[in-house]
Amino acid sequence: MTFAKYPSLAGRVVLVTGGASGIGADVVRAFAANDARVAFLDIQAEAGGALAAALGGAAHAPLFLPCDLSDIDALRAAIETVRDRLGPVAVLVNNAANDDRHKVDDVTPEYWDWSQGINLKPQFFAAQAVRPHMRALGHGSIVNFSSIAWRHGAGDMAVYATAKSAVNGLTRALARAFGDDNIRVNAIEPGAVMTDRQRALWYPTEQSVEAIVGRQILKRVLLGEEIARTVLFLAADDSRMITKQTITVDAGLR
Repeated sequence: MTFAKYPSLAGRVVLVTGGASGIGADVVRAFAANDARVAFLDIQAEAGGALAAALGGAAHAPLFLPCDLSDIDALRAAIETVRDRLGPVAVLVNNAANDDRHKVDDVTPEYWDWSQGINLKPQFFAAQAVRPHMRALGHGSIVNFSSIAWRHGAGDMAVYATAKSAVNGLTRALARAFGDDNIRVNAIEPGAVMTDRQRALWYPTEQSVEAIVGRQILKRVLLGEEIARTVLFLAADDSRMITKQTITVDAGLR
């Protein structure tokens, strides 16, 4: 099967948060295959270094910067490093997240702040930090990651679902705020993507994977590369009149 390649992404500086593994790694690979200048941030130093090394033969070798995204000063510093080494960021993919399961009765104020500090707060501050880059370029695309978790009332991940619902509001607000700078802001809501982490933690058996696929309209395992292809479209000039939108990629899961 052959998929689209986007000439407008060639040479464009792309920043992906949480890019060392899972969906984020698929996003990094997809942009590298489209000849973009990709930088990615992650707290997983070993996995990030390995991915960057594996993609070293791309037209532009990806730049990996270890970063704790909950540390906003470190996030801002990393973004400036990207600008110094690759140029102004034209595409921001706010992918980083942690979908930890939890019981409502066990949530403490500290846990609440920790979850929001990973799943919501960095998205705002990364967008704030790259806005001057995109304004100088005269264009930009920000792709935020939400989730279908908030739509269906995920009782075992209420704090995560709250953050992901807020991402949709943030996306609409930033699209309005950044529009005069020709910066587009959209969001993606992935469904049950079978990353290595998801399989290890939540879908450890083939029966559990088959059960979730059985709830989908499209009866195929949903992979990160499917999400990455949607990110490519929203980043490329092909979607230049699309902003303030949320696209659900879940194979029709209900």
